[in-house]
Amino acid sequence: MSDALVIIPTYNEKENIEAIVRAVFSEEKEFHILVVDDNSPDGTGTIVENLTKEFPNQLFLEKRKEKNGLGTAYIHGFKWALSKKYDYMIEMDADFSHNPKDLVRLYNACAKEGGDVSVGSRYVNNQVNVVNWDIKRLLLSYFASKYVRIITRIPIFDTTAGFVCWKRKVLETINLDKIKFIGYAFQIEMKFKAWKHKFNIKEVSVIFTDRDLGASKMNGNIVSEALFGVIKMRLKGLPKD
Repeated sequence: MSDALVIIPTYNEKENIEAIVRAVFSEEKEFHILVVDDNSPDGTGTIVENLTKEFPNQLFLEKRKEKNGLGTAYIHGFKWALSKKYDYMIEMDADFSHNPKDLVRLYNACAKEGGDVSVGSRYVNNQVNVVNWDIKRLLLSYFASKYVRIITRIPIFDTTAGFVCWKRKVLETINLDKIKFIGYAFQIEMKFKAWKHKFNIKEVSVIFTDRDLGASKMNGNIVSEALFGVIKMRLKGLPKD
């Protein structure tokens, strides 16, 4: 039994899902994987189902009826992981933008180095570690993180990062049922609440590489949620949960 679960939300990731599963399982540290699939029409869920026969005690699949936002997929995964008694839960994309070789570094930052949350950061100390993004997307992401730092005063360079390890006690403290945002801002809200609850957040420098296969899920609505949602979140402060 591993103490760490990698949660991978999927929607139309048939080109990547088998490769990312095998890459995670090839790491020296044993990780389990939960794929939360939003009824992908391209058959992603079927591929994972077939792989569970090869990895019956390491790979798990939760199927949702429809595409309902990244945040709700992760919350579904967090609740599943908490019910199964995992001590560490790691958010990870299916498209290799997050390097599986960095999983151990994120895990160690929490398990061995005193972190409650560890963030795979593209922008530690304002250094940019992003490969294959066009300049418009890079600037949007970089300045979005700076904007969030200014508005919320959270001491994290990469506030929008989606490669994150959470200790069990953090997810038990945050009321997951009261997370407001489901898109890009979900990542910000989770970090903001962890920080307000005075958990120790450590940033681990990683290199983010844009996907080679499949389509990006980024769109204007997701960005708008982040830009305007952060202001609302800051004005309202932190609920008691």
